[in-house]
Amino acid sequence: LTVKFSGELNDKMKGFYRSKYFSATGEERYAGVTQFEATDARRCFPCWDEPAIKATFDITLDVPQNLVALSNMPVLEQKPNATDSTVLVTFDRTPIMSTYLVAVVVGEYDYVEDTSADGVLVRVYTPVGKREQGRFALDVATKVLPYYKDYFNIAYPLPKMDLIAISDFSAGAMENWGLITYRETFVLVDPENTSLIRKQSIALTVGHEIAHQWFGNLVTMEWWTHLWLNEGYASFVEFLCVDHLFPDYDIWTQFVTDMYTRALELDCLRNSHPIEVPVGHPSEIDEIFDEISYNKGASVIRMLHHYIGDEDFKRGMNLYLTRHQYSNTRTEDLWNALQEASSKPVGAVMSTWIQRMGFPVVQVLSSRQLDGNRRLLSIAQSKFCADGCEAPEQSLWLIPINISTPSSASAVSTVLEASTAEITVEGVGEQDWVKINPGTIGYYRTQYPAEMLEQFLPAIKNMTLPPLDRLGLIDDLFALVQAGKSATVDALKVIDAYRNESNYTVWSSISNCLAKLQLLLAHTPAEKQFGEYGVRLYQPVAEKLGWDVKPGESHLDTLLRSLVLGRLVSFGCKKTLAEAKRR
Repeated sequence: LTVKFSGELNDKMKGFYRSKYFSATGEERYAGVTQFEATDARRCFPCWDEPAIKATFDITLDVPQNLVALSNMPVLEQKPNATDSTVLVTFDRTPIMSTYLVAVVVGEYDYVEDTSADGVLVRVYTPVGKREQGRFALDVATKVLPYYKDYFNIAYPLPKMDLIAISDFSAGAMENWGLITYRETFVLVDPENTSLIRKQSIALTVGHEIAHQWFGNLVTMEWWTHLWLNEGYASFVEFLCVDHLFPDYDIWTQFVTDMYTRALELDCLRNSHPIEVPVGHPSEIDEIFDEISYNKGASVIRMLHHYIGDEDFKRGMNLYLTRHQYSNTRTEDLWNALQEASSKPVGAVMSTWIQRMGFPVVQVLSSRQLDGNRRLLSIAQSKFCADGCEAPEQSLWLIPINISTPSSASAVSTVLEASTAEITVEGVGEQDWVKINPGTIGYYRTQYPAEMLEQFLPAIKNMTLPPLDRLGLIDDLFALVQAGKSATVDALKVIDAYRNESNYTVWSSISNCLAKLQLLLAHTPAEKQFGEYGVRLYQPVAEKLGWDVKPGESHLDTLLRSLVLGRLVSFGCKKTLAEAKRR
């Protein structure tokens, strides 16, 4: 079947469109760029534009000789046109793939290139004159490819990978197979102007899009209902690779504030939705490209990863990718592979987290000390709601419960299946703390009675309680305050124990909590007093860090300085404001 058709090069930043940019001399120019996800390949060429209907693609472009022409595959042949100044560029045939992953870019670009350890040619294309700003992304990409090859035990299947900075681009980035397109700010690093937090974000974005080359491209969801298989997985795996490449970023601690906490904040609202949402019409697809699909998806995968262990997780992913490569899957296919690899009831446990809106709060109803350094906890689960209302339905999750103590990082590991349970914790003294959800890995809130909160305070002050637990404790407490389940004054008393805190991510969580309270107190008689409280809280760490970067300073201390000084300004600290103006 041969179809002749004429398409439109539009200005809508979807389909095949004109991307406006400016040359080094300030002249307005255009590049031709594609953005097909979710259903815009049909804007460019006639097709069955659904992820499950895959095909191979032979692409040929007739373009001006002075322009760069790129597509998913390497160039097979270039033939100059004898009648004008154009060239016919033919690309290799693609593997069988979904229409939304086809890509073409035509324009003026520079590039930097390198070859990964596993032999893949990697290029980063940049606007003319900015090629050196592509070096950081190139370094990340060439290291990520062999890391994923080793982790998934499946090689990247294409002979090349291009990353390209697009000046006029609606998405942050798009994982087109072999030709990943990025907004300029998500791939270019200017050594003189790009902040550390932006550089870190670029590393995560590059890791995310390359993860899609396996999860999404090699194996694709059957229909958009299963979008989270693409986005949730890639959002989890990007942190795996950045933690491997940049251990000084302490990226898993930042995952809790940037991904996990944000998901909890949205998922406790009445207008949230399950991770897996039935999609009946293409017009509904854009609605589920949100932080539930990305952040909650990544958070429950992180919980699952901990539940079955890293080795079984890797084995299950390899089984899933090998079994379904170049084809399409549903969520159940992933559960089956992970269940087969781990021999744990993955499908039963995870179905409650994927198909149900919201999440539980695990409440400690009572804590009783037994003989012989043992403690009996009586716990209950219920749906957590931001407005504090009781859930009308009986909501039960299968909750992986882990408990730590000062003497054991994993004192208890079980699954809470009923609404209530009693758990005996061994090796706990009368004054020892007992932490449910150590590492803030389980996707739920925890509510402690006052006497258990008191037992945490010494460990917070001397920072023997691990950073992720210090973070999770205060974040849960303020969420309970917001829901009317705990008193604000009690939360502020606990925050007083954090005055010696030195961890960036813990301070980030505290700042997030206090910012909400500050907003509520704005233009009230208590606003000034709360500002003074904030200055007293942040001043010690600000004085310790100072204003200038110190030789050999850690990545996280640099981020912390910016955070702390910003908060002091928001609290109206006269000393900080005066120094900022002086500088």
